[in-house]
Amino acid sequence: MLSFECDYNNGAHPQVLQHLIETNNETSLTYGFDRWSESAREKIREACQLSDADIYFLQGGTQANAVVIDSLLRSYEGVVCAETGHINVHEAGAIEGCGHRVIALPAHNGKLQDNDLETFMQVYLHDESREHVAQPGMVYITFPTEMGTLYTKEEIKALCETCRRHNLPLFIDGARMAYGLAASDIDLPWLAGHCDAFYIGGTKCGALCGEAVVFTNHHVPTPRGIFPNIKRHGALAAKGRLAGIQFEALFTDGLYLELGRHAVSMAMKVKQLLAEAGFNFYIDSPTNQQFVIIPNKRAQELKPLVDFTLWGPYDADHMLCRFVTSWATTEDDIQQLRNILKA
Repeated sequence: MLSFECDYNNGAHPQVLQHLIETNNETSLTYGFDRWSESAREKIREACQLSDADIYFLQGGTQANAVVIDSLLRSYEGVVCAETGHINVHEAGAIEGCGHRVIALPAHNGKLQDNDLETFMQVYLHDESREHVAQPGMVYITFPTEMGTLYTKEEIKALCETCRRHNLPLFIDGARMAYGLAASDIDLPWLAGHCDAFYIGGTKCGALCGEAVVFTNHHVPTPRGIFPNIKRHGALAAKGRLAGIQFEALFTDGLYLELGRHAVSMAMKVKQLLAEAGFNFYIDSPTNQQFVIIPNKRAQELKPLVDFTLWGPYDADHMLCRFVTSWATTEDDIQQLRNILKA
């Protein structure tokens, strides 16, 4: 079936697979101490212009979020995010399962705004009963957001400055980092210079699996005990080379950014087809996720022909639907969708 359901339902890019095959018969050190993982770290440091960054390879996004947040927070602290943030809506309470409250603030087109963060902190600081509540200990945002939108440089800079004023580490979830970078004027060095930790998504951006967690060491040092904490979370892969090898391929000759640009290009074609079909958009997204409002009857007609996500009811007569492209979307996929929508 034609699929625009998500960006991680394919295997891996051929160059990633080829690198895995080429290295398959070689032995190596374990737990990420192999030469390919170290090479990948150096390539990522170079791409981010962060010579002192500490980098750890994990298998999935929820692991990355849980490990980073649990490692940066004290036991009594919580993490602040937009109410639409991934850790608040789509991680089955993984953060709360670590003992940390997710403190959700209003979302504006999927984004957390610095004035809401500042207002929250002022209320917290002037609350004489603040010792009785979960203490705000860090801030989490996604790039792109859950709604396919992007923070501008000005918005990230403002959040960064607010975090600095209140000694709050800023952590950026980059599960779809390649697609965010491809659709904005923000590059990896700039992003890395405005946060304390982030991760570069591989699972949704050309790898079989894997996320590269980066601690920038700008204002907040890499957490003590990060390695045993990774293991405590069940996130330490014995064959750590599997992620390292894939990221070495993704960060060779600009492949990672190339895949992001391809997906965004395909998404703009999908966006045009959906508009030509007469559908309205829920939000204007420049990335690989497109949210469109489709009449209930038409959505049910399309479902047997093309796989997309029913995000939820928009009103009594319409569904909010998500169409997603990826590094693997082809021109043939676009043509098939065109034919389906015109039928």
